[in-house]
Amino acid sequence: MAQVETTDWNNDENYKSIATAGSPRELKARRTACQQVLLEQLNVIPVEEWMYRVNAMHDQLAAAAVRICEAQMKEAGYGLPPCAYSFIVFGSAGRQEATLWSDQDNGLIIEGEPDGTKRSYFEAFGIMLSNVLETAGYEKCDGKVMCSEPLWRKTLPDWKAQLAKWMEELEWEPVRYLIIASDMRHVAGSEALSAQWREAFQAGFKDNKKLTIAVLRNTVRHKATLNLLGQVLTERFGDYAGGFDVKYGLYIPLVNIVRHLSLLHGIKVSSTLRRLELLAELEQYQHLEEIRAAFQTALKMRVNTPYTVKDGLLTSSDYYAENDLKNKQLRLELREGLLLVRRLHKALQRQLRSAERRQL
Repeated sequence: MAQVETTDWNNDENYKSIATAGSPRELKARRTACQQVLLEQLNVIPVEEWMYRVNAMHDQLAAAAVRICEAQMKEAGYGLPPCAYSFIVFGSAGRQEATLWSDQDNGLIIEGEPDGTKRSYFEAFGIMLSNVLETAGYEKCDGKVMCSEPLWRKTLPDWKAQLAKWMEELEWEPVRYLIIASDMRHVAGSEALSAQWREAFQAGFKDNKKLTIAVLRNTVRHKATLNLLGQVLTERFGDYAGGFDVKYGLYIPLVNIVRHLSLLHGIKVSSTLRRLELLAELEQYQHLEEIRAAFQTALKMRVNTPYTVKDGLLTSSDYYAENDLKNKQLRLELREGLLLVRRLHKALQRQLRSAERRQL
């Protein structure tokens, strides 16, 4: 992977101004100015570099939101944080693949054993921080993966206990939570807490065949995106009839496949492209270059899906419209990516059946 040029972006005045925002509304205004520059750069610079810049902006916004929230908590009479904590992100933000319209996927790791003081402070802090981020333009997560929710806001000992419980249960829902957690990335606060959390997560997967099989079982659930003739399946009914869901049709299946292989080998990084690099170093897998090419197609398509602007903020359905799919080159790249996904899924399904037979 070519080195991403970051110097120009780190010196951009709109980007640098985020750190000095003094309120949630000011944070939103600086985000809006920053994203306008990014929109002008879209399809002008390589997609990997553009994604880096978008996610550097999101990280800067999140760090500023944490600082603003601490100040608001002090003004509200809660005082300073009673202990160290870490603000972490999951989902596309955790993988450094968030778009300009991604919603919240975050959590908190709190230092030490739980007590009443920590509980009251960080309950208020988590709710306030989620609200600050919402004001800054990040919609609240429909799945409630947010620091405002007790499930994603815990002391480190409670987090370790929760991870262990999910790893023991092996049912669909706890394994889904583990998959979400596997994309965790530190953004603000104590890096040491995030590192200890990550160590506990990785330790639970080491030599745990039942757990890796359970993750594989979740990974191979995938809706068909090609018909028997190898033609791209589009939506038949509804608002997006004739369109194609780029996020769940191509992007997420590739993310899931690469994540599964990374968990299998104890790879700690969360970025899909970086995971592919480290998997390539193992020299155990074919098709990694094909996966990388398909993933780049997925990224390019995802960031170019039609969007609307309301009050300076962007929203998108993640669907490509029927007319956009008439582009021959785009349709060819999409079909090649989907054919690869189908082949890889069939291979993983065979692996799953074989592993389940050995367990009998």
